[in-house]
This record gives sequence, structure tokens and C-alpha cells, in this order.
Amino acid sequence: MRMTESKPDVLYVRMLGGFSMRWNETLIAGGSKSSESQFIYLLQILIHNRESGVSRDRLEELLFEDRELNNPHHALQSIIYNTKKKLERAGLPASDCIEQRKGIFYWTGEFPLVEDAAEFDRLYRQAQETQDPDERLALYLEACHWYSGEFLPMQTGVIWAAREARRYKEMFCVCMERATELLRLNQDYFQMEELGTYAAKIDPLADWETVTMEALASLGRYEEARKLYESTVEYYFNEQGLRPSGMLMEKFRRLSDEMQHRHAALDQIQADLTGARDEFPGGYLCSYPVFQGIYRMVERMLERGGQSVYLMLCTVVDGKGNPMKDGPMLEELIKRLADAVRRSIRRGDAMCQYGRGQYLVLLVNTTRENCGVIQKRINYRFIVGRQRSGVQYYVNSVFWVPQPGEKGLSDG
Repeated sequence: MRMTESKPDVLYVRMLGGFSMRWNETLIAGGSKSSESQFIYLLQILIHNRESGVSRDRLEELLFEDRELNNPHHALQSIIYNTKKKLERAGLPASDCIEQRKGIFYWTGEFPLVEDAAEFDRLYRQAQETQDPDERLALYLEACHWYSGEFLPMQTGVIWAAREARRYKEMFCVCMERATELLRLNQDYFQMEELGTYAAKIDPLADWETVTMEALASLGRYEEARKLYESTVEYYFNEQGLRPSGMLMEKFRRLSDEMQHRHAALDQIQADLTGARDEFPGGYLCSYPVFQGIYRMVERMLERGGQSVYLMLCTVVDGKGNPMKDGPMLEELIKRLADAVRRSIRRGDAMCQYGRGQYLVLLVNTTRENCGVIQKRINYRFIVGRQRSGVQYYVNSVFWVPQPGEKGLSDG
């Protein structure tokens, strides 16, 4: 029974991906009621720890922290009393749902309660204990879909909640990995695609796109896999300033090796490779993996000599010369730097975003002096008025280094 499959007279408590409590389709806590902090926090603590309970001292420590209270015991009893009344006014059956026994407070509501974190925990443990592969897969898949995000994300600064969040995140990773493995064995790539898409949505920046990419490639949908990779890399760069992980890049490399195309004439193949002509007068802006491929190709070309190639790193810096990694103006500066760099280099040069506020540029068949000229062009287009921020440049020559056991052409 999922949280969306509500039944009457059941208290549904969401702890994963946010907090809410619903009774008979009515929201009684969470959402717009989030300002009632002590009411909500008390419910979160007692419901999540309803089996073991919480000692009075621990409960007072969590609710009042370091505040100086003349009588914390009385303050706690007052919060508990008010909480019971609020729950009754919300329509819950009148009952002593919070009890104290031997200095321990328990949630003892007599009506059914479904907590998503507890259901996720239960399914995870059942999946680990069962020996039947089909049942194990079904349990892992159900557990994955109960996990709808970080545990109590609004309480990340609270130690006990942060620990639980880390524990549930690790459990979700195990569920995903084992469910993916079983789906792979069953060659159930349609469900594998759905699972990867779901995981990437609720647990972003965790490389779950690799699951979807593998499923798409296994179904022969290589173009969709490639587009997913490119959109993922762009998201990592533009939204978080991150390079794609080694795992993501390795997965794409393997998929590229597996990609097959229908037989076609050379003219058609060349037309597909060329595509629509980019009329932009400046350099070639590409993703980091494409840039990496171009760089490695240029290295090979340098084996024959006759060219001078330079790699330049452009970084947005503040008025003191320190790299800018965040701030309200950074997004605008990143876009302006991209435009300034692209318009300042030639069509035969390549560039890509590396990190937030950083661009790599590959300058082909140029000189060290020309690198300085290009930097002046970038500054001219980037710096406006009395703007304090600027661009810091690093330039290295690109040259071919023979690997062990490898000989250059000049060695015969």
C-alpha cells in the first residue's frame, strides 16, 4: 500500500522528501502548517521512534535545545497537551496517543499509521532476507518507490535526522544497485529504464542516469542514450558547476563502443556527421567529453609535428583575484564569459565549460604571443565599465609525449 493509495481512518505520515500528515484526505501537518514548528517536530520525533520511545530528557533536549527555561518539564507537558488537542480538532479519534511510561514517551495512537520511512525500512530488510530472486526483485523495486527523497530535508542541521537521512540514502543505493542487477539478469530493460528515470529524479547528482542509459542502449535506442548523456552533462555543468563523474563517462564510453548503425552510403554518413552548419563566427562550443576527444585527437596529430597548440583555462575572479564559485552575479558572468571567449577565438578552436565560472579553450596552430592577444580580446568583451570582476588565465603548450613502448614517427 503506497502513500498515494490512501484508505479511510489511516494516518499517513511522510518523512522522505518532505514532511506531511494526512487523515482521511485532509492535511493535518506539514505544507502550509510548517510554521507550527514544535508541534510538527514533536510528532516527527515520537512517530519515527514509536517503537523504542524517547526519554523525557532527550525529548526536552531536542525540542528546547539550549534555551533557558524555568520549568522545561512543564513546557514539554504543555506542548504534548496542545498537540493532542490539535490532532483531535483535525478529526483524529480522541485517544491518549502520546503516553509516558517510566520516563519514556511513546506514540500510542490506537488507529492505523503508515510512515513511509518505516515502510521503506521494512521492505529493504525483507528483500535482504528472502531467497527467492523474483520476490527479492519485487521487494527491492517497491522499496525504491517508497523512497521519495531525503529524510526530513528541512531538518538537515539536526544530528539525529541527518544520521537517519544518511542511513536511508545508503539503503536506497543498495536497493537500486541490487534491483538493477536483477533486472539486468532478467533482461527487463523497460522496467530498468523506468527505475533509472525515477531514481535520477528523486536523487539527483548520484549518476542514476547510467541505469537509464544502459537500458536504452540494451533496447537499441542509442540516440536516446546519447541525448540523455549530453543533457545530464549539461545539467551537471550549468546547475551545479560539476564535471560528469568517472562512472558516467566510463558508461558513455562503453555505450559508444556498443552503438551500431544501419548500413548506409558514404554520402549519407557524411551528411549525418556534418549536420546543419553553425553560422556562429567564433569557436566551437562543446561538452567536456567531446572536448576531451578533440584534445586527444590533436595530441595524436602532433605526432607528425608542424603545429603549435595551446590549452588555455579562463576563470572568473573577483576584485581580489580569487576564483568566484558562487554569488548572485556568477550566472550572468558565466554566460558573458562564454560569449566573450567564443567570439574571441577562431572557428577551428574548441572550448567547453569545465567548472562554475571556468572555460577550457584549445587553440590550434597558434603561438604563445597570439594567446596573449586572445586574452586581450576576451577582456575587452567581458569587462564592462568599472566592473571589479575579471578573468584569470593559465596557458600550457600541448605536446605529444610517447608512452612506454611507443615510438614517434621520427624514430623510424
